[in-house]
Amino acid sequence: MTSPLRRPLIAGNWKMHKTLAEAVELVRALQAGLGALADREVAVFPPFTALTVTAVALKESPIRLGAQDVSPEPQGAFTGEVSAAMLADAGCRYVLCGHSERRRLYGDTDALVGRKVKAVLAAGLVPVACVGETLEQREGQETYRVLERQLDPILGGLAPAQASQLVIAYEPVWAIGTGRTARPDQAQDAHLFIRKHVAKRLGAPAAEAVRLLYGGSVKPDNADALMAEPDLDGALVGGESLKAEGFLRIVKFQSLAKKA
Repeated sequence: MTSPLRRPLIAGNWKMHKTLAEAVELVRALQAGLGALADREVAVFPPFTALTVTAVALKESPIRLGAQDVSPEPQGAFTGEVSAAMLADAGCRYVLCGHSERRRLYGDTDALVGRKVKAVLAAGLVPVACVGETLEQREGQETYRVLERQLDPILGGLAPAQASQLVIAYEPVWAIGTGRTARPDQAQDAHLFIRKHVAKRLGAPAAEAVRLLYGGSVKPDNADALMAEPDLDGALVGGESLKAEGFLRIVKFQSLAKKA
């Protein structure tokens, strides 16, 4: 049974897409089609340039705003970087930390991701910390080892009470943008391991409070089956979040009753 502490979260990561006008057009379409959101939460993660216009468009909307990355530094001579305080000032509630593309393409290390998570929490925002293995690591039976290595810098130094302010997204790299999706039982297996590891580091109540999202080719036709698994508390959606119709169908997944 899903804990009442864990309100499902569907998050749309727009990556490097959408001009200012396109961002506003998309969130207006989402607002028009959402309806009531009493039992779940929705967030969108535009590029930095579109954060403020999206925040204005979302004013008095239940949709939350998130950023795709953050600097671990509070301020200073760090050209091109954006601090957590700046993101809070722009209207963000959530911040992605350690997305697989940041790790793979831009060299974000496990330690750096841990520092980013701490910076986001210090600013009063909610980090969405991303973890996940490559296809080579999965085939080499290294999934648990990789997850443990990535999780420890994220969880290290946290107080158990902070777990409810933390979101962890399991995104198997082999399933991102490839059209391949982890089977529901594969996703559940990884999520259960993550929750048990949180319990080991921060205690059982913390593990029960932390929200775990699945990310990796989430689509309207697989969202219901994925969300039926007991340890999946939502989804981190990539390409499908760029289209209002597809993203809304994922937001309106039908399997909450199966988790009761």
